[in-house]
Amino acid sequence: MQVHSWLQCGKALFSRKQIKEEVMITIGNRKLTVGDFFKVLFEGEKVDIDIESRQKVAEDFEFLKEFAKGKVIYGINTGLGPMAQFKINNNQELELQYNLIRSHAAGCGPPLPDIYAKATMLARVNTLVQAKSGIHPEVVELLKELINRDINPYIPEHGGVGASGDLVQLAHLALNLIGEGEVSYKGSFRPTAEVFQEEGLTPIRMHIREGLGLINGTSAMTGIGMINAIHARNLLDWSTLASSMITEVVESYDDHFSDGLNRAKSHHGQRQVARTMKYILKDSQLIRRRADHLYYNDKTMEVEVFKHKVQEYYSLRCVPQILGPVLDTIYYTIHVLMNEVNSTSDNPIIDGEHNNVYHGGNFHGDYVALEMDKLKIAITKLSMLAERQLNYLMNPKLNEKLPPFVNLGKLGLNLGMQGVQFTAVSTVAENQTLSFPMYIHSITNNNDNQDIVSMGTNAALITKKIIDNSYQVLAIEMISILQAIDYLEIKNRLSSYSLSKYSDLRQIVPKFTEDTIKYKDIQNIEQYIMENKPQFSVEE
Repeated sequence: MQVHSWLQCGKALFSRKQIKEEVMITIGNRKLTVGDFFKVLFEGEKVDIDIESRQKVAEDFEFLKEFAKGKVIYGINTGLGPMAQFKINNNQELELQYNLIRSHAAGCGPPLPDIYAKATMLARVNTLVQAKSGIHPEVVELLKELINRDINPYIPEHGGVGASGDLVQLAHLALNLIGEGEVSYKGSFRPTAEVFQEEGLTPIRMHIREGLGLINGTSAMTGIGMINAIHARNLLDWSTLASSMITEVVESYDDHFSDGLNRAKSHHGQRQVARTMKYILKDSQLIRRRADHLYYNDKTMEVEVFKHKVQEYYSLRCVPQILGPVLDTIYYTIHVLMNEVNSTSDNPIIDGEHNNVYHGGNFHGDYVALEMDKLKIAITKLSMLAERQLNYLMNPKLNEKLPPFVNLGKLGLNLGMQGVQFTAVSTVAENQTLSFPMYIHSITNNNDNQDIVSMGTNAALITKKIIDNSYQVLAIEMISILQAIDYLEIKNRLSSYSLSKYSDLRQIVPKFTEDTIKYKDIQNIEQYIMENKPQFSVEE
């Protein structure tokens, strides 16, 4: 089977060996990967900037300084956006850069959590070290220091339309770099100037186009998108595990995740999900071989009505076909995000190598917007699968082996998991509504200069919300699976992998028969599955 480059990107998402071997992520000497984002954002890895890249940034700055003399260049000696027709006097060019940052630091809504703000900085510094923005080297040095010292910008969620990139979100980042606004530092927001003084940091100064060079581009949507991709892959693995454990609960036949069946389809994602299920269930004592029960069995042939289902419901039997496209979507999303984060999403492009400055629209966020919309649809479908599997466990008319709502107490007096099902259904319904694409929801603005926009940051943030919701649904499903296992007393017949996860999760939520408050249990399981990725030794 030919393996595409986008597939290679996704396969290396979590390389634990690679994580342990590197002590610092060097920016500029190679392309950043989603694995690098994982190390910096989730494992606290520090970053440094390659010496050659620092030199290239300096050379690009010097080139622009000379090239701009006697020329009209957008954003240096012209106004911005539809006001580009207005010439700026030479003695006001630096003031323009400050005005640009301050005027666009106009976001609203809750601030991005620290990890997303840090992802934005990491994406931005990697864009700037491509040395095509004409900014002074002190900009990338200060960004590096902020990342390494966990000083994160105050970036409100609302503001970007994703056309000149993330103008509003990145203006809040730029505001911090000039020593203004607020930053998140040691658990609270404080004035930037105050934190810089404590840390011995010096704000950047405007030289030629630092203002425009900082706020033009797709770094917020791309940084958020990288975290979304990491969480999406984790959700996929937990959903595959949950599906496998339910397969054990119902003592399903083995052929729906078999090599023979799934080789008949050419999709990599489907085959990979099936292989993962086969790995999880390899030593289960609960899975049935169809040949042992329905093929070449004279007693079976004499039965007129089969007690055990010949084929399971689709939410159990079609897991590889449902989660396979989700996995393939994650892989391709990672490929696009890696392309974006290793590109220059600025305007104009300062190209000292070819002695030119190019005006255009590399700041447009359509690539990221489309991938975020595809990803949120895929994760919504994953949450729908979890909800249908949960419904199967709740309804004795469907499963024909569990009490209503997996109730281990006294029926009627106790209610088991009845209450949490409402939460799961409600949350999945919200996901379905949020799945409406932002990519096609352009609204003209900026005096019709930005007459078609990407809404990429909105798409990334809505995807984040769907991912957060899906963790909650999976947490509810996992608790229900644990209860089903205990009711049927099949713990010791589970596969060794399933048993290990059962034991881990039971440390968080013990078996219960009496009705207890559930919201803390859901939160605790949700936190656990967010922070603990299943490890499958399956070749992808």
